[in-house]
Amino acid sequence: MAKNTKSSSALHEKKGVSESEITNKDSIETIKNRRRHKPSAEVLAQGIIKGDITYLSRAITLVESSNPLHLEKANTIIKHCLPYANKSVRIGITGVPGVGKSTFIEAFGSQLTTNGKKVAVLAVDPSSSLTKGSILGDKTRMEDLVKDPNAFIRPSPSGSSLGGVARKTRETIILCEAAGFDTIIIETVGVGQSETAVHSMVDFFLLLKLAGAGDELQGIKRGIIEMADTIVINKADGDNLKAAKLAKVEFNRALHLYPAKASGWQPKVTLCSALQQEGIDAIWDIINDYVEATQKNNYFEHHRNEQNKFWLLQTIEDRLKSDFFGDSKIKEALKSQLELIENGKTTPFAAAEYILSL
Repeated sequence: MAKNTKSSSALHEKKGVSESEITNKDSIETIKNRRRHKPSAEVLAQGIIKGDITYLSRAITLVESSNPLHLEKANTIIKHCLPYANKSVRIGITGVPGVGKSTFIEAFGSQLTTNGKKVAVLAVDPSSSLTKGSILGDKTRMEDLVKDPNAFIRPSPSGSSLGGVARKTRETIILCEAAGFDTIIIETVGVGQSETAVHSMVDFFLLLKLAGAGDELQGIKRGIIEMADTIVINKADGDNLKAAKLAKVEFNRALHLYPAKASGWQPKVTLCSALQQEGIDAIWDIINDYVEATQKNNYFEHHRNEQNKFWLLQTIEDRLKSDFFGDSKIKEALKSQLELIENGKTTPFAAAEYILSL
């Protein structure tokens, strides 16, 4: 029997629409003019202080830029915004891929905005080690929160920075605080010992875990668990609820094996279902209890001061590294030494000594 060659297929090309149907020349020109217009650092800073999200986004782009010409302008903006900063609660959220970080942050952020909070989410997206590119798709995974007028989501590429924390996240926090956001959430790429980078810029460190994934055994290991102020076992719903409750008991036991924290805070373990939006309120209550306790014993302010010292040294280190590798003489010498290493005429250590001597 002959096949019907006229049968419809799911793979077919639809007729497109003409440019005049989907665009407007006046609108295009308006957008181009806005992009050409480059407001001064002072104008951007004033816009941020007034809560203008467009100016905030443009300022963050300057802060993240590796262009030396943008550095001075970014520093001026931060200087103007600094008196209006430091009035938020900074929360770091981490967990293995698949634990449901984006779903959790959307549920958590939506709950906070419902309660009158202004939430900024700084989502760090992993960068490819080959192409150096990032998808920056966090907004598409938080489709409800991104439409919330009291929320601001900024995905940034991790680049080569430690722990997947964007190089300029610290400065971005200051800009968001100056814009009136009282709750800053930093989502990291994943877990590992390098997560100390995000730990060094937040007040409260929240670790998301899964039950039944072998994570319970990690409770007896030092590292990421030791830094956590609260462990939240996500996806505690349906058939997984029983396993989540058992995991909570195991983590509670493990946490008591650790020495007391300098903050005087005893880390909590709680359950939630971000998908069902259950247990979210309890997490915010825990964070409030932590802030109240650490402000009362003065650890909150002490911790931020220690973080500022750390980032002073880190900034100096980053700047020295940038200036060193940006020097034309160093670039030429590095290229030459790499060729010698490739040909077996020198060692990496001897080459490093030579380049540093320049």
